[in-house]
Amino acid sequence: MAASASAGLTGVYTRFQFCPWMNPEVERCAYAVTEGGEVVLGSKKVPIVNPVTLQGGYSEPATEGPEAGFSKFFGATNGVTLSKAAQPVPGGLLGLVPPESSPPLVKAVVELAVKNGLTGVNSTLELARPASEIRINETALAEGQGVTLILPLKAHLENPVLGSSCYVGSSAAPIIWELRTDATNPPEPNESISGNAGSIHFLDGGFIVEVQDAVLVDNAWAAPAASGCGGLLSSLMDPVINAIAGLPATAGHNTAILENTISETTTFAVDKNDKANP
Repeated sequence: MAASASAGLTGVYTRFQFCPWMNPEVERCAYAVTEGGEVVLGSKKVPIVNPVTLQGGYSEPATEGPEAGFSKFFGATNGVTLSKAAQPVPGGLLGLVPPESSPPLVKAVVELAVKNGLTGVNSTLELARPASEIRINETALAEGQGVTLILPLKAHLENPVLGSSCYVGSSAAPIIWELRTDATNPPEPNESISGNAGSIHFLDGGFIVEVQDAVLVDNAWAAPAASGCGGLLSSLMDPVINAIAGLPATAGHNTAILENTISETTTFAVDKNDKANP
């Protein structure tokens, strides 16, 4: 039903085609594209060169309790709430030298990877928990004060040597970003950084709000150790990868800077567009 209904969306509303706008709990639709920035995870800095999309819908904000001001998020109807866009890790495994205490098998695997040019590594951010655990504060974004977006994440590290199950973070121990546009207050050695509330533009007579050049930041989060690296050799490879990447990394050693274009509208406006284009 969702696919059939969204087929009628036209023009600037097509970006909201996977918003669960027919759900009576959903009041607004969101479509945000991170087009640049960087993530510092432990000792590794990864520029964002491939766009990442966050899409779905959200409820009216809570009016009391610890989540006052925050809205519950509802995932995209196509199942892709956060797109999986691989980001190349500069340097990859080049220069990877296992600690002297590493088992001979690990040293042999690393040496073989280097000799065969299998050193490129991609890092892909994925949701570590259901989309319902995402929280968004529309007022904080509009006013440029406070936490705007809370994301539970994990980073998938991909390389032939690392296998397909090498992750930093998990559902049990996620990376939690509390992104904001104003100044952060991280523990040392990180210093305070600031984002940018961006510029607001109105589309379709004001029914769609588009925030351009918004910069969301957080440099007060912790990163757990990597696990599952090397497949069957994970018990041997994990310590090597963690030593190279500086993981686990306590709060004050990691940074997220996201450059975004954010679009929001009401479910009323989406429904109106849909019905106007049967």
